[in-house]
Amino acid sequence: MAAEIKTVGVAGVGTMGAGIAIVAARAGFRTVVYDTRQDALDRARRQTEGFLAKSVERKKLTQPQVDRILGDLSGTTRIGELAACDIVIEAVFEDLKVKHALLGELNRICPPHALFASNTSTLSITEIAAGSGRDERVVGMHFCLPAQLMKLVEMSPGIRTSEDAFRAAWEFCRALGQVPVRTQDSPGFILNYFLVPFNNDAIRLVEAGVAAPADIDRAVKSGLGYPMGPLELLDLVGLDTHLLVAEALYASTREPRAAVPALVRRMIAAGHLGRKTGRGFYSYQGSAMFGG
Repeated sequence: MAAEIKTVGVAGVGTMGAGIAIVAARAGFRTVVYDTRQDALDRARRQTEGFLAKSVERKKLTQPQVDRILGDLSGTTRIGELAACDIVIEAVFEDLKVKHALLGELNRICPPHALFASNTSTLSITEIAAGSGRDERVVGMHFCLPAQLMKLVEMSPGIRTSEDAFRAAWEFCRALGQVPVRTQDSPGFILNYFLVPFNNDAIRLVEAGVAAPADIDRAVKSGLGYPMGPLELLDLVGLDTHLLVAEALYASTREPRAAVPALVRRMIAAGHLGRKTGRGFYSYQGSAMFGG
């Protein structure tokens, strides 16, 4: 099962994809990251090197370990280089058509034994698998942000996912050093079922002028014991990503609290997406990867 997985592909090198790639390479897997944009690959490489350098400074890794990790990690703009992968984890936009197009192309180039995993946080695994050409070998693997620091992974089978495929993905997740939990193919799974409405409520407090972002985050961290406030987290995720996730959850559930506040669309229009653009609910210098 997991022992048969030697090479890991990650499709999409945004915040989530870059973090997942670190997790895989750090666990000793040869890891190939695919993205259509070379500049995105270059940025992710710089951020990864910075993250790993901080890990050495904090004595979580040694320099020889970092050298090995970076040696196992490569990037490409040619999807054909994922043909040798035993599992491909997609971390692209929360758009069913985009995911179908990607998985359909992967189905043509990857060997029959290869597993496909989706990092979706809200879309149906069954619906995603329906466009893959290999429904029985598609599994939901929702990593938590930031993936390189958070251990939890929500594992979800689709209706047609085989038990063998799910077991292999589960064992692979454990081999990564992550902590898997099994969920049904239900909108938002566990975390985003709670988190998306909660984050939208925090945005509405800002929108209504009830409190400043820093005060809301301070209250949540101090009063509820959260390591990161909701508005800090939204800046890390990206407001554009939050929009897609919330829209997908709202479309599936019609839960009013999942509907995106108007402020989010105004911030996106202004280019205030969070850390990746240098400004969201807070202002940032540089674009370093979170943690270390």
